Amino acid sequence: MKVEVLGTGCAKCKRLAKNVETAIRELGIEAELVKVDDITEIMDRGVMLTPALAVDGELKVSGRVADVKEIKEILQG
Repeated sequence: MKVEVLGTGCAKCKRLAKNVETAIRELGIEAELVKVDDITEIMDRGVMLTPALAVDGELKVSGRVADVKEIKEILQG
């Protein structure tokens, strides 16, 4: 599983990345966490609001910080 946090490194982006790390650890799953901070790549994916969360290339959350509980639900989806 590939989990991507898309954002330019702002405080909200960092908080989302931390929440994703916590969710992966609590679930005990194998997942690759990638931080995408290139604005051109983010826009090419159609993301207009950051932070955003994508799982295996599919956009799941955009424009807000998902909490650990929501991220766990998404990852178990």
